[in-house]
Amino acid sequence: MPPAEPRPDASEKTAQTEPIAEPKRFISRHEGRFHDRQITYTAIAGETHLKDAAGKPRASLFSFAYLAESNIDPAQRPITFLFNGGPGSASLWLHMGAFGPKRVVVPGDGAYPAAAPYPVIENPLCCLDITDLVFIDPIGTGFSRPLGEAKAEEFWGLDEDAQLVADFIKQFLSDHRRWASPRYLAGESYGTTRAVATAAKLQSGLSGVAMNGLVLISVILDFHTARFEKGNVLPDVSYLPTYAAAALHHGRIKPAPADRSLFLDEVRRFALDEYAPALLAGSRLAPERRQKVIDELALYTGLAPGWLERTNLRIEPSRFRKELLRERGVTIGRFDARYLGEDYDEAGELPDDDPSAYAVKGAYTSAMQDYLGRELGVDPIMPYVTFSLEALKKWNWHLPHENDVSRWPGYVNVAPELGRLQRESPALRVLMANGLFDLATPFFAAENTIAGNGIDSTRITMSYYDAGHMMYVNEDCLRRLIADFRALLGPAG
Repeated sequence: MPPAEPRPDASEKTAQTEPIAEPKRFISRHEGRFHDRQITYTAIAGETHLKDAAGKPRASLFSFAYLAESNIDPAQRPITFLFNGGPGSASLWLHMGAFGPKRVVVPGDGAYPAAAPYPVIENPLCCLDITDLVFIDPIGTGFSRPLGEAKAEEFWGLDEDAQLVADFIKQFLSDHRRWASPRYLAGESYGTTRAVATAAKLQSGLSGVAMNGLVLISVILDFHTARFEKGNVLPDVSYLPTYAAAALHHGRIKPAPADRSLFLDEVRRFALDEYAPALLAGSRLAPERRQKVIDELALYTGLAPGWLERTNLRIEPSRFRKELLRERGVTIGRFDARYLGEDYDEAGELPDDDPSAYAVKGAYTSAMQDYLGRELGVDPIMPYVTFSLEALKKWNWHLPHENDVSRWPGYVNVAPELGRLQRESPALRVLMANGLFDLATPFFAAENTIAGNGIDSTRITMSYYDAGHMMYVNEDCLRRLIADFRALLGPAG
């Protein structure tokens, strides 16, 4: 006789039969003064259940919506959807650092914040006077999770994630009767990839939903610009001006140029006209030409010519972070090269960690967790996940292609989609915000991406800030970022 099928235990029966609870929402009313206007607003922290084709709930996306009480017709009032990146990050960085009605204060000059408690203040730069705000936590972050028989891995991918966020936005517009409102997407880091991919999902098809504008903060659309692999020289070229900015900031450029902007323009020209051809030439490069390039690299990066010779003219960012200030026994940050850290071993090749990350992450995490309970009255549905390493490890980076039968290996590049969005939406506005000291998504990589992917640069506002990846930790940079965002909304605001 064949063996009997195993019986499901009680927990399995419960999982199969227990109905899915109704979405939880925590609604509170607040007042704040933003841009010299007293605003009363409703905060809705809650779940949105998204369904599959059969009408069964498959995902619960948690969001934080701030809706101002206004006499303006909702058809005229903009709404902005915001998220961070990772992939695997919740939206707390943009939420508590720049755009939310409250923000956590940390030193903006590369210094470390003091121990807890971390000051959380009313954010007078919050733009609730001109736009409603919705912060989205993707699946596996915050309180967002799969429902029913769905697994988190089903949503952990470039295409899958973009589709889910697009579905959420359409559901939100329906739930709140905001289909006529001007619509904006704002993303940071991988969130810029998500913003373009989501906008493409929304706009595609005969029932397309066009965006009025995209806010891309710390831009990465073409991942080839950041993949330091043997044979790929694009990252070396793209990172060089940021190395120069960091070296200048830390006093490694001798003599220091009188004008930083002109200096960085000079580095850009060298990167394109001399450095890139030298790297492409490889072993074919004449010895005298090789030496000239090494000498110029040393001048622009503050690194020793002998070290550059040994690396075959290639500078990987982690090596740069360790090598630049080795004589001082400190490393520099990845997200923000202004930050300094100490390693266990000064002789190592790579940094132990990123000082610009561990300098501020504790403050943001504590602030967000406290804000959830004391300000928004959120009863924990589950632990609030600020970052999911599991999502990052399991992320599916492939985009499906209709005619792709061979499945050639490739890399992520959503930049052509931005070009298509521009061609199909002549009114689309785009802001790209770049930190000069960002060694995760360097500004010259964004410039190279614009130049090579069918994007109309004349329809993009490029802004540069004296900080890193999270430029908004600096008070002056935060003010400029908000001013640039408000300018993007323009007459629609």
